[in-house]
Amino acid sequence: MIGLLQRVSQASIVVEAQTIASIDLGLLAMIGIERGDGSVQVERMLERLLAYRVFLDQEGRMNLALQEVGGGLLLVPQITLTADTQKGNRPSLSRAAAPDLGRVLFEELVRLGQSVGVPVVAGRFGATMQVNLSNEGPVTFLLHVPPDS
Repeated sequence: MIGLLQRVSQASIVVEAQTIASIDLGLLAMIGIERGDGSVQVERMLERLLAYRVFLDQEGRMNLALQEVGGGLLLVPQITLTADTQKGNRPSLSRAAAPDLGRVLFEELVRLGQSVGVPVVAGRFGATMQVNLSNEGPVTFLLHVPPDS
């Protein structure tokens, strides 16, 4: 499972001219689900998203995690994160989980996140979305929880 994590002052998702999800201060995480991913990867990715210290403390150091700043988490399903771009000019999505499994695991990530007391909202799996954000810093990290972990 791949998570592209961005620290934001605000972010939102629009589908068919309707805002379906939004947060203020928090993390926007684009999530790519790979073949071989399962509940273990879902749980580990959520642990990392919640504990990753990307918010500034009083000394200006990235030393605080999402829960410490009371931020929200916006999860966005993004199959293109799994793309193999090593050769040619067309990305291969052969490393992506099958759509049915991807949907189940993404929804599991959202449910699990909502169960730990963090404001969690999400994009719509399989939809064409407009993702709007104000990346603070800019701060962007790529997290990877391999399918075999």
